[in-house]
Amino acid sequence: MRLKCIACDVFARGIYTCAAKSGHVVDVTLEDFGQHIDPHKLRKKIQEHVDSNDQADPYDAIVLAYGLCGKATEGILARHIPVVIPRAHDCITLFLGSRERYQQAFAACPGTYWYTRDYLERQNSNDVPLAIGAFTAGDEAVVYAEFVQKFGVDNADYLMEIMWGWQDHYQRAVYIDLKMGDGTSAKLKAQAEAQKHGWRFEQLAGDIGLLERLLNGDWDTDDFLMLQPGQRVEMAGDEGIIHAVDS
Repeated sequence: MRLKCIACDVFARGIYTCAAKSGHVVDVTLEDFGQHIDPHKLRKKIQEHVDSNDQADPYDAIVLAYGLCGKATEGILARHIPVVIPRAHDCITLFLGSRERYQQAFAACPGTYWYTRDYLERQNSNDVPLAIGAFTAGDEAVVYAEFVQKFGVDNADYLMEIMWGWQDHYQRAVYIDLKMGDGTSAKLKAQAEAQKHGWRFEQLAGDIGLLERLLNGDWDTDDFLMLQPGQRVEMAGDEGIIHAVDS
């Protein structure tokens, strides 16, 4: 097969490694993680990539290295060829290798700030700071703007304090080590951030198994959703996270 992979650049090393090892021909396009600040614009960008590559020739399928990501991928439409997306709320599942492992880590300490090498190296100091995971500063910025428009600044401030108050109670920083090259400087940066905020620091071994299967065409229905032409992504509200609906 010939696959087109559209990926967030927090997966850069993992995606290129998996593409190099894949038995298929894989062409990769990376998008800036900072676009998560506005899920609506990110969805539009991903759809533009899908549409520009959604032809029977030269690709057999398009694969997305994204999760639901604040609903950024909800509504993505396959037109002429299949589109495959992992069943994941966010990128942490793809860094840890399974939804089950992420759930265990989250249950152990919900107030966790996650770090990876690519995330730390590719941050733009001019961007609004974003945390990898389900709840990002980008989600907060978008929701806040909507609240201001609907309810005014004072009410928006109060609502955001209630909704995002849990973020004041981070307890742990976790660096996910994918064992790809020397990540010492990234790990030290994560440790420094943890110390600055008074969080305990931990390191977890990463697992790129889901990324490998995504680029190998090993798309079992438990871990991946395949959109057939004419179908789009919809949030499922159950353990499957997403499902396909006819457009």
